[in-house]
Amino acid sequence: MTNIHADAFELIRDVNRDDRPRERLIQQGPQSLSNQELIAILLRTGTKETSVLSLSNEILKYFERIHHLKNATIEELTQIKGVGTVKAVQLLAAVEFGRRLAVQDAQDRVTVRSPKDAADYIKHDLHHLMQEHFVLLFLNVKNQIIHKQTIFIGGLSASIVHPREVFREAIKKSCASIIAVHNHPSGNPTPSPEDIAVTKRLKDAGEIMGIELLDHLIIGDHQFISLKEKGYM
Repeated sequence: MTNIHADAFELIRDVNRDDRPRERLIQQGPQSLSNQELIAILLRTGTKETSVLSLSNEILKYFERIHHLKNATIEELTQIKGVGTVKAVQLLAAVEFGRRLAVQDAQDRVTVRSPKDAADYIKHDLHHLMQEHFVLLFLNVKNQIIHKQTIFIGGLSASIVHPREVFREAIKKSCASIIAVHNHPSGNPTPSPEDIAVTKRLKDAGEIMGIELLDHLIIGDHQFISLKEKGYM
């Protein structure tokens, strides 16, 4: 009887442990999970001898690095004890889906070759707003926009638009450069003294941080001004 209870306890403990990645994904999001836990969710179950987390670890050990999975074959995966054809297919389907998302994301990215490219990308989001919105465009080394984010809402001033907040976000996104954009609800994109002061401050901070401020655009009513083209930076 004691052995039966012990065996039952081991099964319950193992199931609970294997369920933890799913629970944390729901509560904290997929970014909170390790590679081992993400693979465990894809596999869903282990075997009679091996928990799904242990099986996931064996897969990672076999391929040494996570990115080696992108070239994995069914034959390779099924060489790992506990990985049958069904589990191998599940993993390969997930890898291929991720690859297609990455390809599509790269194809959808806008490359900024001129101030107009950046203005065309963002102007429809800003020109109708009744308050000033300060937006950052984050670019990679190919000058492709990888993300955009509203940083401040309200009248621009050096005290509000602080380089610390701007470059904190830039560092998080691992970008190579940024473009600052904000709108003038009046419709007139002529830069104010505050706009010029903010631009110079961000440019100087960017040189120190190693993240270049490429431009600062002001969006008006179906028109825009590039502070770089105007010689303010």
